[in-house]
Amino acid sequence: MEITRAETFLPYFENIRARTIRVASLIPPDRIEWTHRPGAFTLGGLVRHLAATERWMFAENARGKPSRYPGHGRELADGYDAVLAYFGRMHEESMRIFGALTPEQLQASVTTPAGTPIAAWKWLRAMVEHEVHHRGQIYLMLSMLGVQTPPIYGLTSEQVFERSVHE
Repeated sequence: MEITRAETFLPYFENIRARTIRVASLIPPDRIEWTHRPGAFTLGGLVRHLAATERWMFAENARGKPSRYPGHGRELADGYDAVLAYFGRMHEESMRIFGALTPEQLQASVTTPAGTPIAAWKWLRAMVEHEVHHRGQIYLMLSMLGVQTPPIYGLTSEQVFERSVHE
């Protein structure tokens, strides 16, 4: 998928984010800083990481500026409500930046934090892949806590199997 205009990317990314918000909102407030092992992301750390990378890495790089990623620590947002508010605030700021990108800026080469040149539109596509990867981690960690999560596209794999033709 090539992103040639911000107006077509914005609703697509809003749909991606809506699915992430749906699962992040299922994190039990008293487990926001839970992790499955020492040194691994906590649930809140994953949400803060998504928020911070979207705003301070992907959005900055997409407009030709260097990364300003502040990390994913609790000093950014501490507690369930603060974490979800930070997630929303960083997304709003990022969407304003993405919405201002011209077709020429989307085609322009930008530099990733690794020093790799890449077209801005490809960098935004990588952002979506990054979000989906970490959303999957949230799903898995919630499963480890016994939290029921909705199927991402409306059906479970068992339901798809039941509705499929078997020869």
